[in-house]
Formats: sequence, C-alpha cells, structure tokens
Amino acid sequence: MELIDRSRALTARGGVVRTLVVRDLRVRYAQSVLGYVWTILDPLLMSLIYFVVFVYIFHRGDVGHRPYFLFLLVGLLSWQWFSGTLTDTSRALIQEAKLVRSTNLPREVWVVRVVLSKGVEFVLSMPVLLFFLAIYLAKGDARLNGWLVLFPVGVVVEFVSLVGLGLLVAPVTALVSDTQRVIRILLRMLFYATPVIYAGKLVPPPYDKITWLNPMTGILEMMRAGLFRHDRFPIVWGAIATSVVMSVVLLLLGTTVFTRLERAVLKEI
Repeated sequence: MELIDRSRALTARGGVVRTLVVRDLRVRYAQSVLGYVWTILDPLLMSLIYFVVFVYIFHRGDVGHRPYFLFLLVGLLSWQWFSGTLTDTSRALIQEAKLVRSTNLPREVWVVRVVLSKGVEFVLSMPVLLFFLAIYLAKGDARLNGWLVLFPVGVVVEFVSLVGLGLLVAPVTALVSDTQRVIRILLRMLFYATPVIYAGKLVPPPYDKITWLNPMTGILEMMRAGLFRHDRFPIVWGAIATSVVMSVVLLLLGTTVFTRLERAVLKEI
C-alpha cells in the first residue's frame, strides 16, 4: 500500500526530520526577542479577551464548561496548532523549493516537519494550561476525571489530521498561489464554525452533525473530556468517532493527492 511505503520512507529519514524540526524552532525563536513567550502569549491573551467579552460584557459564561477561562485556553491552544500548521504547510514546498528539488528526501518530509514543529510548540505551551488547571483545582472550580486519557488520543488524532491536510494543501498551493489566501479566509470562517469558544453541544440539530465533519470538533471534545464536569455538557461521542474517521480519511486523501501532484509540483517550483 502506498501510504505504508511512504510512511516507511519517512521513518527511515527520522533523523533528518528531527534535524529540520530543530532548525525550524531555532530560527523561529532566534528571530524573536520574546521567543518562546509568543507561543503562549497569543492564546493566553485571546482567552482573556473572549472571557471578558462573554462573561463580563454579554454575561454568557454558560457557553462552555466551567471554569470558562480554562475551557477557552484548551480550545485556543489546540486551534493555534491547527491554524498555524495549515498556514505554514500551505507554503512548505514553495519556501524550501531549492531543497525540495535538489535532495532525494521524500517530499512529504517538508510537510511533516511543519506539523511536528508546530506540535512541539503546542507541547511547550502545556505548562501554561497546567498552571491554570492547578489554580482552578486548588480553588475547587475544576475536577479531573478518568476521561483525561482521551487528551493524548486527541493530540494524536490532531497530528494525523494535520498531516493529511498538509499533504493536501501543500502541492495545491505550489501549483495555485491563490490557495494561500483562500486558506486564510477559510481559517477565519472555520474558527467560528468550530467549538473553540463555545461547547459543541450547543449547536442545534441537524447542524451539529455537520460540525462533526470538522475533525477539530471531536478533537476538542477529547482534549476537554477529562478536565471538566459533564453535567451541563455531556461528551459528544458522535463527534469524537467522526473525528477519528475523518483524520484517517484526510491522511489517505492527502497522501493520494500529494503523490499524484508531486511531479507537477517539481516542474512548477
């Protein structure tokens, strides 16, 4: 099977992928005065803004699990990984055009290395989440439960989804440059169509089933499942199951599209 063969080729070049990820992180942080702080500052400030807007201005702190600030933080950290990866993978082949043409590495490397580097940033942002979680636990406002085991599963599902989406958009963008602008617009729309700042359970039927097709819907359900009580908003298992299936579909689709467009991309760049 083609997916298995290409996965083996990538695994065989694991050392190269690791080197590229380290290079990306060093370049990103070396060019910034605050460096790592930017990784956590953006989702932290956005969580604060949405918290003030919904709780203190609109008095609607009931749109998500309580404590609502923790609910927002989980969603925005996960969304940052998702949106940042799609933005960067859309230009992954173009930015590294010389290396893509001149090296004999599997071309998927240039996509996977973006997903991994953004994933490392996501992991590095976890201390902030743990900090606020500890505060709310100490105050008695939060309570962990056994579904915490779904959090790493959500991370894996998001990784698989992003690899599939990255393999899909990278070659298309290399051939049609306007795709980058389309992706930016779609990400803005998708943000509000994804239960980042509200609970997925609030989406009325039959529209809730449509949101399940967005893999981030189920991923956020998994990441939040073990951190909150579910008396007000039960876990949406349908969204979780759909996200797992969609992540596999996206990986297969992305691999197929990337393989078929690879030669055309090499000629174009």
